[in-house]
Amino acid sequence: MNKHKNSHQENKEHQVEGTSHPSTFSSKPIYKRWTNKRYGGILLVVSLFTAVFMAVPLIYVVIRSFFAGKDRWLKLLDDRIPELLWNTLSLTVCVTFVAIVIGVTLAWLVHRTDLPGRNIWSWMLALPLVIPPYVGAVAYLIFLGPRGWMYDLWNKTALFSGDFPFNMYTFWGAFFVLTMFTYPYVYIIVSAALRRMNRNYEEVARSQGMNMWEVFWKVNLPLLRPAIGAGGILVALYVVSDFGAIAMLRYMTFTSAIYYQMGSYDNLSATVLSVILIALTLIILWIEGRMRRKGEYVQSATGAINRPEPISLGKWKPIALGFSTLVFLVAVVLPIIVLIYWSVIGYQEGAFDHKFWVYVFNSFKVSGLAALVSMLLALPIIYLKSRYPSIVSEVIEKFSYSGYALPGVIVALGIIFVFNNTPLYNTVILLVIAFVIRFLPQAMQAQEASLSLLSPRIDEAAQSLGYPPWKVMFTVILPSILPGILAGGALVFVSSMKELPATLLLRPPGFDTMAIRIWVEASEALYHLAAPPALLIIFVSIIPLRYMLQMRK
Repeated sequence: MNKHKNSHQENKEHQVEGTSHPSTFSSKPIYKRWTNKRYGGILLVVSLFTAVFMAVPLIYVVIRSFFAGKDRWLKLLDDRIPELLWNTLSLTVCVTFVAIVIGVTLAWLVHRTDLPGRNIWSWMLALPLVIPPYVGAVAYLIFLGPRGWMYDLWNKTALFSGDFPFNMYTFWGAFFVLTMFTYPYVYIIVSAALRRMNRNYEEVARSQGMNMWEVFWKVNLPLLRPAIGAGGILVALYVVSDFGAIAMLRYMTFTSAIYYQMGSYDNLSATVLSVILIALTLIILWIEGRMRRKGEYVQSATGAINRPEPISLGKWKPIALGFSTLVFLVAVVLPIIVLIYWSVIGYQEGAFDHKFWVYVFNSFKVSGLAALVSMLLALPIIYLKSRYPSIVSEVIEKFSYSGYALPGVIVALGIIFVFNNTPLYNTVILLVIAFVIRFLPQAMQAQEASLSLLSPRIDEAAQSLGYPPWKVMFTVILPSILPGILAGGALVFVSSMKELPATLLLRPPGFDTMAIRIWVEASEALYHLAAPPALLIIFVSIIPLRYMLQMRK
């Protein structure tokens, strides 16, 4: 096991007339590189416009916060921010830690032991990823909340006495829901790392007399540290940015506080809280960068990777199977049973009426438009980064990611500031813009994965025939990576359909989506109306799950 250190060396290759290999671009000045039409002037303009458009709303939020006034800043620093900071950080740390424990344990049991039904468990334990946490919060409010199933059972059963011991409207309610529906981030990434791990290290450890647990702690865990860190960062970023489950369970963090400040028309205070939340997010991203640089390892064994033999659990097998079953029941089976039960009641009560299908159509319309725009805008950015790498293309990519790591409530706030008093305000177009800013990187990641498998020589051959870069991209590259483009579009489509805070703040009057109806009906305890759209969102979300699992293999 050697510490991996990247070393960059320029490759000098001869140039075919009219073509250039990407590795030679760095020797030219940026101005000459981009003014030469074969380097994609049109693509550069489109990519720069996209990057600026993605970053402007967020930059505008920061700028507006400086106009909040000293008194407002001091008041929030004294009264609100310390409490919000403690609530947000404590919840983030606890959820991240427990999600890592659950995710790593399940991944190791599935991929390193003789757990019965390992192949089935490998995808079943990833299913909580398709359930939005705010939908999970609705399900558990029905099950454990006031007047819920367990509440009624407790009061009707003579075996129990005293008050009902569970209160979902607390820190522990938010902690439980977020943990159950975010651990798959760790599970999927660690599972992929375990599948690529060479068994030689474990065999050497066993030859030294180490038992199952010693092999895990001294061999597997150090090699898994980068994957665990990556999964943990994803969980932390999600908890920091979550609004739906937090607000549904009445727990106050920065995201819910920003939303309620905007609801009281105090947008300047909302910008102050947004700046603190942006700083918190940047700190998490900085930690991720540090961990990535310090935690990169390569396997020194040569040749093909030898998959390790499953470790016999022995007497621990019933406990391991019980733990896996318990997590699956709590995170998947129980919420879906609750939603199916109330959906059946909703069907009997006429919930599947004309209004319901209008909500479905609205969700599909705005999500489909966002997916289409994201697929179109992501391609030039990824193509420039891959084929014409430079400082310019790197900056464009970083700007394009600006809205992805931040909460939807901040993105919506920035869009409100930018487009207020314009004809676009209170239109569906703003919803599409918000979804694109939030989820364009998902389309970029999928396209980049596909484009990385395509040789640059294909581009060079097309350019040698006189094709400009934009024409090469659309006529040669696009058909070749179409599956990756569609997969990225599917990810954007599903994420847009589940997005709640941006939809709440930017939807036109009278324009409801499935996410909005879940929020509204669940808030009024009309569960027979909230369950059908929640169940439909879950079923639609299964579409990109297979792609995500394959991408991690």
